Amino acid sequence: MYNEFREDTNRQIDMLEAPADTTPAKIRNTAMDLLTGREYSRAELAEKLNKRFDQHAAINDVLERLAEEGLQSDTRFAEAFVRSRLYRGHGLMRIRQDIRQKGIAEELITRTLDEADVDWKHLAREVAQRKFGQRKAADQREKAKRMRFLQYRGFNYDQIKFALAEDVMEDDHYD
Repeated sequence: MYNEFREDTNRQIDMLEAPADTTPAKIRNTAMDLLTGREYSRAELAEKLNKRFDQHAAINDVLERLAEEGLQSDTRFAEAFVRSRLYRGHGLMRIRQDIRQKGIAEELITRTLDEADVDWKHLAREVAQRKFGQRKAADQREKAKRMRFLQYRGFNYDQIKFALAEDVMEDDHYD
């Protein structure tokens, strides 16, 4: 008897949690609400909608329509994403890795990064100066710490070497 009661209660809870009146309009409204906050890649938006609406069949159609209407754009998302990561001082490798995880196609990633027209060596130097100031590394341990920091930020060896070159940092100080 207890098990019957429990099963009945679970069925009632499931009915409350699963909206029976899920319509494409409701899915679209949810997608629009998400897009008013910030840009989302199609893959991110699909993931959020699939979680919310339990893999509803209309999700793909809704996403297609939003893209056709220009309300969701992977290109716009990629541009905004790259701008925000550059502002944070992230390097090329880190940006590529992070944007790939958002479901953006490799071709679009490459095109967006090329259009950003960034001097990665100078960006690495700016990031190093913001973090460590003009002072030289006191010893090898401090230099290694700075290198690890820039590597984590996504800069390659040449960019890090340029950023931490002592004569370059001193020359900039006198400009």
